[in-house]
Amino acid sequence: MGLLDVLRFGFVDVSGTAATVTFLLILLILLYWYSTSAFSKLQKVGICHPPPLPFIGNLLFFREGFWENHNKLINEYGPACGYYIGRRAFMVVSDPDMIKYILVEDFGNFTNRMVPAVTSKPLADSILILRDERWKEVRSLLTPAFSAAKMKEMTPLINQACDILLSHLKDCADSSASFDIQRNYASFTLDVVASVAYGIHVDSQKKSRENFVKNSRRFFELSLFKPLLILTIAFPFIMIPLIRIFPNKKQKEVNGFFISAIKNMIALRDQQDANERRRDFLQLMLDARHLANDISMEHFDTFSQGLEESKAAANKGLLKKQPRTLSDDEIAGQAFLFLIAGYETTNSTLSFATYLLATNPECQQKLLCEVDKFFAKHVSRHHA
Repeated sequence: MGLLDVLRFGFVDVSGTAATVTFLLILLILLYWYSTSAFSKLQKVGICHPPPLPFIGNLLFFREGFWENHNKLINEYGPACGYYIGRRAFMVVSDPDMIKYILVEDFGNFTNRMVPAVTSKPLADSILILRDERWKEVRSLLTPAFSAAKMKEMTPLINQACDILLSHLKDCADSSASFDIQRNYASFTLDVVASVAYGIHVDSQKKSRENFVKNSRRFFELSLFKPLLILTIAFPFIMIPLIRIFPNKKQKEVNGFFISAIKNMIALRDQQDANERRRDFLQLMLDARHLANDISMEHFDTFSQGLEESKAAANKGLLKKQPRTLSDDEIAGQAFLFLIAGYETTNSTLSFATYLLATNPECQQKLLCEVDKFFAKHVSRHHA
């Protein structure tokens, strides 16, 4: 090999290495730009926030939980602050006047909630996910179902679940053995949701193998594999389409069960005589399908604004035509939302309240006296 050949080989080798290094540098610069390019949104509008990390934002800020760290965030960055989870910006508002302005005075600009990247039925048809005009229509149809008088109609069903809970707690107390109170409350909460939202009577403490109980617990056990969750947060434009292409088979089965359960119950209710139907949340939604002459509630956005405002709007000719009624899919969506919103929250609240009462006997005694006093007053009034 001649000198010229050696030099040519060295030149090509050096050029190849330089090209590789250049390509890697460009790739790293692009990755860094992508990982931080979304982190200027809050700063542009004057919202303070913790320094975000590339790709994941402030995810690690909440690694010990959301409640305490939200308080820490507010104390450190003010009543209107923010943070990033991945590339998505979030704003935290804790000032009461500002919250009132957002939820009441300027509510028309804040009707839509953040839409999850991947949403499937029945949740996709719930009021949590619906947007714009359809959200307003469904809300106006559902609002009457939450009046104090109609909610009171469900009291016997809730009392029935309470009796089952007390029976199980008595068995636990009589056994003198330790037991998991949270499990009892989980069963109680599930019994209430099954009864008022799905029209199904279950005793999930004793009949844990019933389909409704099994699928409810399967749903709350579903979760993304942690590395997959982090990848989805960091690279949503790649991971979200992949998740949609390769859906979770177990989740599809669970969702299908709840859709089928509610539609079967709707068909059964339609066949029943009106006097035979249970007065529950499901029936109130079914009744809402036939309220063709009700006044639309579009022009008042809180329950405190009542019938007088709707009449005034009607006199001015502001009310639009009555929205189309709830579909079976939307009824299934609201019932499923009832399960999501009511199960874990109620269970955790009851469990924590019981723990506090058990560790603070003076508060327990005070509560017992107040309950006895209220009960005595209620009984005397009833007999009078």
